Amino acid sequence: MDKMIIRGMRFFGYHGVLPEENRLGQRFIVDVELTLDLEAAANSDDLAQTVNYADLHERVKRIVEGPPCRLIEALAGRIATDLLATYTNINEVLVRVTKPHPPFDIDFDGVTVELRRKREQHHGP
Repeated sequence: MDKMIIRGMRFFGYHGVLPEENRLGQRFIVDVELTLDLEAAANSDDLAQTVNYADLHERVKRIVEGPPCRLIEALAGRIATDLLATYTNINEVLVRVTKPHPPFDIDFDGVTVELRRKREQHHGP
């Protein structure tokens, strides 16, 4: 299987457990790794044979800038579910969501969750 990787998508959202996170918002960084067959796209040079990453970026933006989640785990889950439902040629998706500046007095580079979801395989009737 081939991969398409989109790194460092930055959005402003209102996710978090603390009320000030929901009120003030903060930046989130999203990486997406898609596992899919890119042979037809490589051979045909046809956008219809692959995932349009501009469209994918817009979908992720709508989710991150949309209704807030308490947990970035839930946010990553929303993104993974949406991408698998939208792009039927994706076999597996890895979604990484980073909150670079959590509102805690901790000196670190933020917190990241990473979810990997596979398309359900249906065998037989």
